Amino acid sequence: MKVRIDEDLCAGHGRCYTLAPGVFDCDDRGQGSVISEDVPEGLRAQAELGAQNCPERAIIITEN
Repeated sequence: MKVRIDEDLCAGHGRCYTLAPGVFDCDDRGQGSVISEDVPEGLRAQAELGAQNCPERAIIITEN
């Protein structure tokens, strides 16, 4: 699976990197960032949890 954050939609609530620290981090502005676009299968649940809890729906998950 691949994951990315739409920077135009991200408002920096921080839910993604709080709930899924193995997949997301924050940049120097407090906006969410993706640690690695290619998410290992073991982190799938974290990626999905982060996406489900994003108020702006700024996280996009696609299958490889």
